[in-house]
Amino acid sequence: MQPFYNEQQTMLATTVRQFADENLAPRADEVDEKEEFPIDQFRGLAELGLTGMTIPEEFGGSGGEYTDFMVVLEEVGAACGSTSTVLITHVSLGSQTIYHGGSDEQRQHWLPSLATGEKIAAFALTEAGTGSDALALETSLTRVKNAEGKDEYVLNGSKLFCTNGAVADVFSVFTNHDKDAGHKGVTAVVVEKGTPGFTINPQHGKMGMKGCATAELVFDNCRVPIENRLGEEGAGYKLALKILDSSRIMIAAQCLGLAKGALDAALSYSKQRNTFSKPIATRQAIQFMMADMAVELDAARLLTYRAAALYDEGLPHGKESAMAKLYASEAAGRIASKALQIHGGVGYFKPSVVERIYRDQRVTEIYEGTSEIQRLVISRAIIGDL
Repeated sequence: MQPFYNEQQTMLATTVRQFADENLAPRADEVDEKEEFPIDQFRGLAELGLTGMTIPEEFGGSGGEYTDFMVVLEEVGAACGSTSTVLITHVSLGSQTIYHGGSDEQRQHWLPSLATGEKIAAFALTEAGTGSDALALETSLTRVKNAEGKDEYVLNGSKLFCTNGAVADVFSVFTNHDKDAGHKGVTAVVVEKGTPGFTINPQHGKMGMKGCATAELVFDNCRVPIENRLGEEGAGYKLALKILDSSRIMIAAQCLGLAKGALDAALSYSKQRNTFSKPIATRQAIQFMMADMAVELDAARLLTYRAAALYDEGLPHGKESAMAKLYASEAAGRIASKALQIHGGVGYFKPSVVERIYRDQRVTEIYEGTSEIQRLVISRAIIGDL
């Protein structure tokens, strides 16, 4: 590990790496091929306490800081991209939304079962016509009276590309309760699986990250208790931005894992593959490619660690999170591409590890804010008001 990791983080990385090598990597191709949610692997992560990371112990979590979770995600991502996406969504999106947006009573109600992995969390923001524009939400939230004369909400609309959606039990859903109020019209509510009027339609056919159980969510006069609202009405937009700012750090950490997996595969293959009676690792062209890959991986790791450390210190981190996510995702793409090039034709066919990583990596430049959105965040931060 890198010298800026402390002894505890180094031990954590060793433990997770051993688990990943024994339980994640051997199943990664099968998870990808079958588009199968890695439930056994998720339960294994839960037994290690990883599904409760960054959640305080008072709410059933295992604690830990974002720098710790960064270490975990690099090791998980190196073994199986789909499993790392599942873990990020469960912890830094679904659970953290309830932790940051909810009251202590709501935290005590939902977080313990999420932290232990007994239940699975999801985060529902994206819609067919929104993408990067979180203000254009069409999913509506209307306050009504129920048969007992008590206030409750009626939820109508749909969400797309909901990671963990096909298997999740608890959904943090962002809605529009007042279209004329701009960002103050966005409200977040928790919807539980099995709620009448709530339908889950699994989505298949992704290029990569095939095991993370993506789904369309449909709400048809879905009744949600007022008590399920996270924060006040109109507080949802700021909550979404807060969660995305911090979760981008974890996407960057995932990209470190994907890049590390690709580099490790390239190093191993280059020492085994011979041309003209010598391993291709002796060829300067290959050596230079791997040198560039190693430099980019370390640069991405440093950017990601800085963003995670700022978050842990409670300091502003929006620009740094965007920088880490932008650079790490694009660097992972370049590293995966070089790794595939080093493998040649062997890397282009399944079940090549780099073939899977090459496909898995591509979405990291799209989800949780495209590369273009990251550049917008960074440029606004450095230019300021004009």
